[in-house]
Amino acid sequence: MTTFHLADRGETLEVETRELIIAGWAGREQAAIDEHIEELREIGVTPPSSTPLFYRVSADQLTTADTVQVLGEASSGEVEVVLIGSPRGTLVGIGSDHTDREAEAWSVAHSKQVCAKPVGRQVWPLEEVIDHWDTLTMTAWATIDGSEVLYQQGGVTGLLHPADLLQRFGLEEPCLAPGQVMLCGTLPVIGGVRAAKAFRMRLEDPVLGRTLAHAYRVQTLPVIA
Repeated sequence: MTTFHLADRGETLEVETRELIIAGWAGREQAAIDEHIEELREIGVTPPSSTPLFYRVSADQLTTADTVQVLGEASSGEVEVVLIGSPRGTLVGIGSDHTDREAEAWSVAHSKQVCAKPVGRQVWPLEEVIDHWDTLTMTAWATIDGSEVLYQQGGVTGLLHPADLLQRFGLEEPCLAPGQVMLCGTLPVIGGVRAAKAFRMRLEDPVLGRTLAHAYRVQTLPVIA
């Protein structure tokens, strides 16, 4: 059970995640999809069979912790909007599709499963932002070689609108069932995909003047042969 907080309302919601979905290759424009495919091809990742793809991940991989443990030194985050099905309707949050890059080179589906998916506790009702969705922006910073650098930045216009994304997932309305959680795709990386020791991310709503944010550290475990 995960506790989320409705930002600016002082309310909390308990959500039991039953289905965790990672929407991959979910760009709105083919050029952006091709750019992401190319940056991953550079680290050995096989291009997808079609776009978008909806990867299933164990529900217990969702976490709001400020530290995640990973095996080895080859993982990094990806900032993503998160849609959360709750008893109060669909919620919007910010999260990271943290991924093992070595595993990704031989199986994207497997790489999605081996790392926890950090998300922030603060959320907005989707109904509050869907009418001005394309004004939202995402930013992420990664700590690499001891310094925090700008890692990703851009508008959600680079990704499929929730109504379109969920329709492609098979839903007639932009509404997830309680317990369904979906990470909705990422932005191109500034400087190339690379491992990081910490990740910080932000989702901004300039129309209503508010921000969702989350940060986490990466604790690496030794690889023992």
